[in-house]
Amino acid sequence: MSAETVGEGTAGGAGGEVNRLKANSVGLVGVVFMAIATAAPITAMTGNLPIIVGSGNGLGAPAAYIFATVVLTVFSVGYVAMARHITAAGAFYGFISHGLGRVLGMASGLLAVLAYIVFEASIIGFFAYSLKGLVSSQLGLDLAWGWYAVLGLLVIAVLAFFDIHLTAKVLGVALVLEITVLGAASIAVALSGGGPDGIPLAAINPVNAFKGVSGSGTAAAGLGLFFAFWSWVGFESTAMYGEESRDPKRVVPRATLISVVGVGLFYVFVSWMIISGNGVENAIHIASGLVPGKDGNNLFFDPLGAHFGAWAVKVFQWLVVTGSFACAMAFHQCAARYLYAIGREGFIHPALGRTHPEHGSPVVASAVQSVIALALVIGFLAAGMDPYVHLYSLLALLGTMAILIVQTLCSFAVIGYFHKQGKHPETKHWFRTFTAPLVGGISMACVVVLLVLNMDTAAGPAAATLLFKLIPYLVIGTFLGGIALALYMKNRSPERYARMGRIILEDAAERPVVEPVPAAAQS
Repeated sequence: MSAETVGEGTAGGAGGEVNRLKANSVGLVGVVFMAIATAAPITAMTGNLPIIVGSGNGLGAPAAYIFATVVLTVFSVGYVAMARHITAAGAFYGFISHGLGRVLGMASGLLAVLAYIVFEASIIGFFAYSLKGLVSSQLGLDLAWGWYAVLGLLVIAVLAFFDIHLTAKVLGVALVLEITVLGAASIAVALSGGGPDGIPLAAINPVNAFKGVSGSGTAAAGLGLFFAFWSWVGFESTAMYGEESRDPKRVVPRATLISVVGVGLFYVFVSWMIISGNGVENAIHIASGLVPGKDGNNLFFDPLGAHFGAWAVKVFQWLVVTGSFACAMAFHQCAARYLYAIGREGFIHPALGRTHPEHGSPVVASAVQSVIALALVIGFLAAGMDPYVHLYSLLALLGTMAILIVQTLCSFAVIGYFHKQGKHPETKHWFRTFTAPLVGGISMACVVVLLVLNMDTAAGPAAATLLFKLIPYLVIGTFLGGIALALYMKNRSPERYARMGRIILEDAAERPVVEPVPAAAQS
């Protein structure tokens, strides 16, 4: 059955009409900013690098990032091939529906919705934790973390109400600032010749990606590799903005590859220089908590203070706050677009598919996402839980498990779409649409295994909670619920079932990618 398309204004859909998102709202740079903002470089570095160095790969942390970069680049090859032919706000939902069928498509769509919904509340927990500590230490004002969380959610809700171009600008400023400070610290270390051990080349030896810290074994290496992959969560959001971008057939593939490769190279360089600046053994000891009065943040504070002074450390602390806010806002946009994509096809509730008449934003889905995120925050507050130990860690693990499973299925959907179904032979290729997705899918499945094996360590003190024990069941239950919903629609509402995952942008609907004709050939 052909895809149902969405043209200008509205198109056929559940209940007769489907509102579309505002086209031409964002360009290549804006999509890249939003994708990288979800990865949140400064949050990934300050949150994940100390664990990789202290409990994972040790000296081999940069090598772990090299390995993750290669795997995710291979995954992206098939992902962008799909994006050239299917442009929809549902991204994974639409891709898997077309490649593996509507049943798995709906199951994956609900998993993606679950992931992005909880990601916003998770990152808001980190934001509230960081801002509370910073305001208390630098301004002497001590407020409960819940106030900061609610403030963050309200600001995000207001920004998301308007044209996505506004969000792209805000994210762009935050992203440039955090990349600047991380890059400045790393370049300063490089120009000074490193630290006590110079600049160790062993740190980027790929073999060390599979060695545990100080010879601790493969289990530690697996933990480090998982946290390296975790640092990219959200990069795949590029495809969600296809309907709102200019020339989506070019913008989405380019933005995806720029996000993956660019972030990867940045992570490798920063982690390498941070370890070098501290000295290998000293970095491992700091990250492991073996140096009195210091924690993982000192991996960054010490080189910054040494090269730029105490003021740079204070600026860095504030940028951790703005970076986490930008990350939460980017995930809010992702969640809203998934809710919108499912809503406009008549699932959950068709009102979710409404857009603002002027701004073209998914206004109802955005409001629903804000309410859900607020409810999650209030729930953790009522339970007396910590914003970092519980809200951030537990919901991040839940969302990461869900999205990694969806990424795995998406890789196999590429093979199903181009090879089993035989769609678009002009794009079909032995490497781009078969070998790369196959390797990417198997690799993503291995990352899921790494997550399962290292969940206790990743959760830390929160591993003792009931929610932690429920995480696998919530993921499995959501997936099975999606299958049940699809089968129910197939039997009870064939028209809605036929529409499942099939509403895509009209001017980017399933059509061959036409290469530009050289001027000489036109004459």
